[in-house]
Amino acid sequence: MPNDFSCYLVRKDDEGHVCAAVESVSLDDLPPGDVLVRVRYSSLNYKDALAAGGHPGVVRSFPHVPGIDAAGTVEQSQSDKFAPGDEVLITGCSLGAARWGGFARYVRMPAESIVPLPAGLSLRESMIYGTAGFTAAQSVQAIIDCDIDPARGPVVVTGASGGVGSIAVALLAKLGFQVSAVSGKASAHAFLRDLGAAEILSREAVVDTSDAQLLKSRWSAAVDTVGGATLATLLRSTMYRGCVTACGLVGGDDLPLTVYPFILRGVTLSGIDSDKCPMAPRLALWSRLAGEWKLDQLETLVYDTVDLDGLPAAIDTIRAGNVRGRTLVQLGAD
Repeated sequence: MPNDFSCYLVRKDDEGHVCAAVESVSLDDLPPGDVLVRVRYSSLNYKDALAAGGHPGVVRSFPHVPGIDAAGTVEQSQSDKFAPGDEVLITGCSLGAARWGGFARYVRMPAESIVPLPAGLSLRESMIYGTAGFTAAQSVQAIIDCDIDPARGPVVVTGASGGVGSIAVALLAKLGFQVSAVSGKASAHAFLRDLGAAEILSREAVVDTSDAQLLKSRWSAAVDTVGGATLATLLRSTMYRGCVTACGLVGGDDLPLTVYPFILRGVTLSGIDSDKCPMAPRLALWSRLAGEWKLDQLETLVYDTVDLDGLPAAIDTIRAGNVRGRTLVQLGAD
Protein backbone atom coordinates (compact mmCIF):
# COMPACT_ATOMS: atom_id res chain seq x y z
CA MET A 1 0.00 0.00 0.00
CA PRO A 2 1.61 3.29 -1.11
CA ASN A 3 2.00 6.08 1.42
CA ASP A 4 0.96 8.76 -1.10
CA PHE A 5 -2.38 8.88 -2.90
CA SER A 6 -4.47 11.16 -5.09
CA CYS A 7 -7.36 13.31 -3.90
CA TYR A 8 -9.38 16.34 -4.94
CA LEU A 9 -7.97 18.97 -2.60
CA VAL A 10 -9.49 22.38 -1.89
CA ARG A 11 -7.13 25.10 -0.69
CA LYS A 12 -7.43 28.75 0.37
CA ASP A 13 -4.50 31.12 -0.09
CA ASP A 14 -3.46 33.98 2.17
CA GLU A 15 -5.66 36.40 0.21
CA GLY A 16 -8.75 34.23 0.71
CA HIS A 17 -8.90 32.82 -2.83
CA VAL A 18 -10.16 29.23 -3.02
CA CYS A 19 -8.88 26.76 -5.59
CA ALA A 20 -9.28 23.02 -6.06
CA ALA A 21 -7.21 20.47 -7.96
CA VAL A 22 -6.18 16.82 -7.95
CA GLU A 23 -3.11 16.53 -5.72
CA SER A 24 -1.04 13.86 -4.07
CA VAL A 25 -1.08 13.70 -0.28
CA SER A 26 0.19 11.31 2.37
CA LEU A 27 -1.73 8.82 4.46
CA ASP A 28 -0.29 10.72 7.42
CA ASP A 29 -2.33 13.76 6.31
CA LEU A 30 -5.62 11.94 6.90
CA PRO A 31 -7.57 12.77 10.06
CA PRO A 32 -7.46 10.29 12.96
CA GLY A 33 -9.68 7.23 12.99
CA ASP A 34 -9.42 3.52 13.65
CA VAL A 35 -10.35 2.27 10.16
CA LEU A 36 -8.57 3.06 6.88
CA VAL A 37 -10.72 2.47 3.79
CA ARG A 38 -9.56 2.29 0.19
CA VAL A 39 -12.28 4.13 -1.72
CA ARG A 40 -13.68 2.57 -4.89
CA TYR A 41 -16.67 4.86 -5.42
CA SER A 42 -18.04 8.14 -4.17
CA SER A 43 -20.83 10.32 -5.51
CA LEU A 44 -21.26 14.00 -6.30
CA ASN A 45 -23.87 15.90 -4.31
CA TYR A 46 -24.72 19.60 -4.29
CA LYS A 47 -23.12 19.84 -0.83
CA ASP A 48 -19.88 18.59 -2.40
CA ALA A 49 -20.08 21.31 -5.05
CA LEU A 50 -20.40 23.85 -2.24
CA ALA A 51 -17.39 22.33 -0.48
CA ALA A 52 -15.35 22.48 -3.69
CA GLY A 53 -15.89 26.25 -3.65
CA GLY A 54 -14.88 26.50 0.00
CA HIS A 55 -18.39 27.30 1.26
CA PRO A 56 -18.06 28.18 4.97
CA GLY A 57 -21.28 26.34 5.80
CA VAL A 58 -19.63 23.07 4.75
CA VAL A 59 -15.85 23.44 4.97
CA ARG A 60 -14.51 23.90 8.49
CA SER A 61 -10.81 24.23 7.66
CA PHE A 62 -8.35 24.18 4.78
CA PRO A 63 -6.97 22.26 3.00
CA HIS A 64 -10.06 20.11 2.58
CA VAL A 65 -11.21 17.06 0.61
CA PRO A 66 -14.94 17.09 -0.32
CA GLY A 67 -17.12 14.00 -0.75
CA ILE A 68 -19.87 13.15 1.74
CA ASP A 69 -20.09 9.57 0.41
CA ALA A 70 -17.58 6.74 0.10
CA ALA A 71 -17.65 3.01 -0.54
CA GLY A 72 -14.68 0.68 -0.63
CA THR A 73 -12.65 -1.96 1.17
CA VAL A 74 -11.01 -1.86 4.57
CA GLU A 75 -7.21 -1.68 4.32
CA GLN A 76 -6.30 -1.31 7.99
CA SER A 77 -8.41 -1.59 11.14
CA GLN A 78 -7.77 -1.06 14.83
CA SER A 79 -11.39 -1.99 15.57
CA ASP A 80 -12.71 -5.49 16.09
CA LYS A 81 -15.79 -4.47 14.07
CA PHE A 82 -13.90 -4.54 10.78
CA ALA A 83 -11.08 -6.49 9.18
CA PRO A 84 -8.97 -5.86 6.07
CA GLY A 85 -10.90 -6.80 2.96
CA ASP A 86 -14.33 -5.95 4.37
CA GLU A 87 -16.54 -4.02 1.97
CA VAL A 88 -18.05 -0.95 3.62
CA LEU A 89 -19.84 2.31 2.92
CA ILE A 90 -19.88 5.70 4.63
CA THR A 91 -22.46 8.44 4.21
CA GLY A 92 -22.49 11.59 6.29
CA CYS A 93 -20.98 11.30 9.78
CA SER A 94 -18.98 14.51 9.02
CA LEU A 95 -17.33 12.90 5.98
CA GLY A 96 -16.54 15.63 3.44
CA ALA A 97 -17.44 18.39 5.93
CA ALA A 98 -15.63 18.41 9.29
CA ARG A 99 -13.48 15.51 8.04
CA TRP A 100 -11.68 14.88 4.77
CA GLY A 101 -14.10 13.15 2.43
CA GLY A 102 -14.56 10.58 -0.27
CA PHE A 103 -13.00 12.38 -3.24
CA ALA A 104 -9.79 10.54 -2.39
CA ARG A 105 -8.36 7.09 -2.84
CA TYR A 106 -8.31 6.63 0.93
CA VAL A 107 -10.38 7.83 3.88
CA ARG A 108 -9.85 7.25 7.57
CA MET A 109 -12.92 7.17 9.82
CA PRO A 110 -14.03 6.04 13.27
CA ALA A 111 -15.50 2.53 13.19
CA GLU A 112 -18.82 3.76 14.57
CA SER A 113 -19.32 5.82 11.40
CA ILE A 114 -18.96 2.90 9.00
CA VAL A 115 -21.70 0.66 7.61
CA PRO A 116 -20.86 -2.88 6.46
CA LEU A 117 -21.92 -3.22 2.82
CA PRO A 118 -25.33 -4.93 3.01
CA ALA A 119 -25.79 -8.22 1.19
CA GLY A 120 -27.54 -7.50 -2.08
CA LEU A 121 -25.64 -4.30 -2.89
CA SER A 122 -22.41 -3.80 -4.80
CA LEU A 123 -20.09 -0.94 -3.93
CA ARG A 124 -21.20 0.87 -7.09
CA GLU A 125 -24.88 0.39 -6.27
CA SER A 126 -24.37 1.69 -2.75
CA MET A 127 -23.03 4.94 -4.18
CA ILE A 128 -25.85 5.25 -6.71
CA TYR A 129 -27.90 5.55 -3.55
CA GLY A 130 -25.33 7.43 -1.43
CA THR A 131 -26.52 10.15 0.91
CA ALA A 132 -29.25 11.06 -1.59
CA GLY A 133 -30.74 7.57 -1.47
CA PHE A 134 -30.39 7.35 2.28
CA THR A 135 -32.16 10.70 2.64
CA ALA A 136 -34.94 9.54 0.32
CA ALA A 137 -35.28 6.31 2.30
CA GLN A 138 -35.59 8.24 5.57
CA SER A 139 -38.30 10.37 3.99
CA VAL A 140 -40.26 7.35 2.80
CA GLN A 141 -39.89 5.68 6.21
CA ALA A 142 -41.20 8.82 7.94
CA ILE A 143 -44.30 8.73 5.73
CA ILE A 144 -44.88 5.06 6.49
CA ASP A 145 -44.36 5.71 10.21
CA CYS A 146 -47.30 8.14 10.02
CA ASP A 147 -49.49 5.19 8.95
CA ILE A 148 -49.84 6.54 5.42
CA ASP A 149 -50.35 3.87 2.78
CA PRO A 150 -51.11 4.08 -0.96
CA ALA A 151 -54.86 4.00 -0.32
CA ARG A 152 -54.68 7.37 1.46
CA GLY A 153 -53.98 9.29 -1.76
CA PRO A 154 -51.17 10.67 -3.91
CA VAL A 155 -47.74 11.66 -2.63
CA VAL A 156 -45.93 14.65 -4.11
CA VAL A 157 -42.14 14.87 -4.51
CA THR A 158 -40.45 18.21 -5.20
CA GLY A 159 -37.07 18.57 -6.88
CA ALA A 160 -37.95 15.25 -8.44
CA SER A 161 -35.18 15.15 -11.03
CA GLY A 162 -32.44 15.60 -8.41
CA GLY A 163 -30.70 12.89 -6.43
CA VAL A 164 -33.01 12.73 -3.41
CA GLY A 165 -36.14 13.46 -5.43
CA SER A 166 -35.55 10.89 -8.17
CA ILE A 167 -34.84 8.10 -5.68
CA ALA A 168 -37.87 9.11 -3.60
CA VAL A 169 -40.07 8.92 -6.72
CA ALA A 170 -38.75 5.45 -7.52
CA LEU A 171 -39.06 4.15 -3.94
CA LEU A 172 -42.59 5.43 -3.47
CA ALA A 173 -43.69 4.02 -6.83
CA LYS A 174 -42.13 0.65 -5.96
CA LEU A 175 -44.15 0.61 -2.73
CA GLY A 176 -47.38 1.25 -4.64
CA PHE A 177 -47.91 4.97 -4.05
CA GLN A 178 -49.30 7.25 -6.74
CA VAL A 179 -46.49 9.78 -7.15
CA SER A 180 -46.79 13.35 -8.40
CA ALA A 181 -43.31 14.49 -9.41
CA VAL A 182 -42.51 18.20 -9.44
CA SER A 183 -39.82 19.30 -11.88
CA GLY A 184 -38.99 22.39 -13.87
CA LYS A 185 -37.02 20.38 -16.41
CA ALA A 186 -38.99 19.28 -19.46
CA SER A 187 -36.04 17.06 -20.43
CA ALA A 188 -36.55 15.02 -17.24
CA HIS A 189 -40.19 14.09 -17.80
CA ALA A 190 -39.53 10.78 -19.56
CA PHE A 191 -36.91 9.92 -16.92
CA LEU A 192 -39.42 10.53 -14.12
CA ARG A 193 -42.12 8.49 -15.79
CA ASP A 194 -39.65 5.63 -16.18
CA LEU A 195 -39.06 5.83 -12.42
CA GLY A 196 -42.79 5.44 -11.80
CA ALA A 197 -44.21 8.98 -11.55
CA ALA A 198 -47.95 8.97 -12.26
CA GLU A 199 -47.99 12.68 -13.11
CA ILE A 200 -45.52 15.50 -13.51
CA LEU A 201 -46.20 19.00 -12.21
CA SER A 202 -44.47 22.32 -12.78
CA ARG A 203 -42.75 24.07 -9.90
CA GLU A 204 -45.39 26.77 -10.05
CA ALA A 205 -48.10 24.19 -9.36
CA VAL A 206 -46.86 23.77 -5.78
CA VAL A 207 -46.13 27.39 -4.89
CA ASP A 208 -48.94 29.52 -3.44
CA THR A 209 -47.76 32.80 -1.94
CA SER A 210 -51.20 33.95 -0.81
CA ASP A 211 -52.04 34.60 2.83
CA ALA A 212 -54.45 31.67 2.94
CA GLN A 213 -53.91 29.74 6.17
CA LEU A 214 -55.02 26.48 4.57
CA LEU A 215 -55.34 25.38 0.94
CA LYS A 216 -57.36 22.65 -0.74
CA SER A 217 -56.24 19.21 0.45
CA ARG A 218 -54.30 17.54 -2.35
CA TRP A 219 -51.71 15.14 -0.96
CA SER A 220 -51.60 12.38 1.62
CA ALA A 221 -47.89 13.08 2.01
CA ALA A 222 -45.01 15.00 0.48
CA VAL A 223 -41.25 14.69 0.13
CA ASP A 224 -39.86 18.21 -0.10
CA THR A 225 -36.28 18.92 -1.14
CA VAL A 226 -36.82 22.65 -1.79
CA GLY A 227 -38.01 24.48 1.33
CA GLY A 228 -39.28 28.06 1.52
CA ALA A 229 -42.59 28.89 -0.13
CA THR A 230 -42.79 25.41 -1.65
CA LEU A 231 -42.64 23.72 1.75
CA ALA A 232 -45.20 26.16 3.16
CA THR A 233 -47.55 25.44 0.25
CA LEU A 234 -47.24 21.68 0.69
CA LEU A 235 -48.00 21.91 4.40
CA ARG A 236 -51.10 23.99 3.73
CA SER A 237 -52.34 21.59 1.03
CA THR A 238 -51.67 18.24 2.72
CA MET A 239 -54.64 16.09 3.75
CA TYR A 240 -55.79 15.46 7.30
CA ARG A 241 -53.19 13.50 9.28
CA GLY A 242 -50.75 13.72 6.37
CA CYS A 243 -46.97 13.94 6.54
CA VAL A 244 -44.50 16.30 4.88
CA THR A 245 -40.78 15.53 5.03
CA ALA A 246 -38.22 18.32 4.65
CA CYS A 247 -34.57 17.91 3.72
CA GLY A 248 -33.56 20.93 1.59
CA LEU A 249 -33.52 24.70 1.40
CA VAL A 250 -32.60 25.61 -2.16
CA GLY A 251 -35.91 27.53 -2.25
CA GLY A 252 -35.16 29.40 0.96
CA ASP A 253 -34.72 28.78 4.68
CA ASP A 254 -37.80 30.70 5.80
CA LEU A 255 -41.19 29.08 6.42
CA PRO A 256 -44.05 31.57 5.84
CA LEU A 257 -46.78 29.68 7.63
CA THR A 258 -49.32 29.67 10.46
CA VAL A 259 -49.90 26.79 12.87
CA TYR A 260 -53.24 25.88 11.23
CA PRO A 261 -51.98 22.92 9.16
CA PHE A 262 -50.77 21.36 12.40
CA ILE A 263 -53.64 22.11 14.79
CA LEU A 264 -56.57 21.78 12.36
CA ARG A 265 -55.38 19.05 10.01
CA GLY A 266 -52.88 17.30 12.26
CA VAL A 267 -50.19 17.44 9.57
CA THR A 268 -46.77 16.13 10.60
CA LEU A 269 -43.66 18.01 9.49
CA SER A 270 -40.78 15.54 9.63
CA GLY A 271 -37.26 16.94 9.41
CA ILE A 272 -34.76 14.64 7.69
CA ASP A 273 -31.11 14.72 8.76
CA SER A 274 -28.78 12.22 7.13
CA ASP A 275 -25.44 13.31 8.58
CA LYS A 276 -26.02 12.45 12.23
CA CYS A 277 -28.63 9.71 11.90
CA PRO A 278 -27.97 7.11 14.66
CA MET A 279 -26.48 3.81 13.60
CA ALA A 280 -29.46 1.54 14.42
CA PRO A 281 -31.94 3.22 12.03
CA ARG A 282 -29.07 3.79 9.57
CA LEU A 283 -28.38 0.06 9.38
CA ALA A 284 -32.07 -0.78 9.13
CA LEU A 285 -32.62 1.56 6.19
CA TRP A 286 -29.54 0.35 4.33
CA SER A 287 -30.81 -3.20 4.80
CA ARG A 288 -34.13 -2.20 3.21
CA LEU A 289 -32.39 -0.42 0.31
CA ALA A 290 -30.45 -3.62 -0.34
CA GLY A 291 -33.47 -5.87 0.13
CA GLU A 292 -37.21 -5.30 -0.18
CA TRP A 293 -36.79 -1.67 -1.25
CA LYS A 294 -33.99 -2.27 -3.76
CA LEU A 295 -34.78 -0.47 -7.01
CA ASP A 296 -34.78 -2.42 -10.24
CA GLN A 297 -33.76 0.66 -12.21
CA LEU A 298 -30.72 1.76 -10.18
CA GLU A 299 -28.51 2.22 -13.23
CA THR A 300 -31.22 4.38 -14.81
CA LEU A 301 -30.50 6.90 -12.05
CA VAL A 302 -26.88 7.38 -13.14
CA TYR A 303 -26.40 10.61 -15.06
CA ASP A 304 -22.61 10.35 -15.35
CA THR A 305 -19.58 8.52 -13.96
CA VAL A 306 -16.36 10.51 -13.59
CA ASP A 307 -12.90 10.07 -12.10
CA LEU A 308 -11.04 12.67 -10.02
CA ASP A 309 -9.89 14.51 -13.15
CA GLY A 310 -13.49 14.76 -14.33
CA LEU A 311 -14.73 16.37 -11.13
CA PRO A 312 -14.32 20.06 -12.12
CA ALA A 313 -16.63 19.73 -15.13
CA ALA A 314 -19.11 17.62 -13.15
CA ILE A 315 -19.14 20.20 -10.34
CA ASP A 316 -19.87 22.97 -12.84
CA THR A 317 -22.75 20.90 -14.21
CA ILE A 318 -24.37 20.29 -10.83
CA ARG A 319 -23.94 23.94 -9.85
CA ALA A 320 -25.77 24.93 -13.04
CA GLY A 321 -28.66 22.63 -12.13
CA ASN A 322 -28.19 20.45 -15.19
CA VAL A 323 -27.84 17.07 -13.48
CA ARG A 324 -30.58 14.46 -13.62
CA GLY A 325 -30.34 11.73 -11.01
CA ARG A 326 -26.91 10.77 -9.71
CA THR A 327 -23.27 11.39 -10.64
CA LEU A 328 -20.83 8.69 -9.55
CA VAL A 329 -17.15 9.27 -8.82
CA GLN A 330 -15.05 6.18 -9.57
CA LEU A 331 -11.67 5.92 -7.85
CA GLY A 332 -10.68 2.37 -8.67
CA ALA A 333 -11.63 -0.82 -10.46
CA ASP A 334 -14.84 -2.51 -9.35
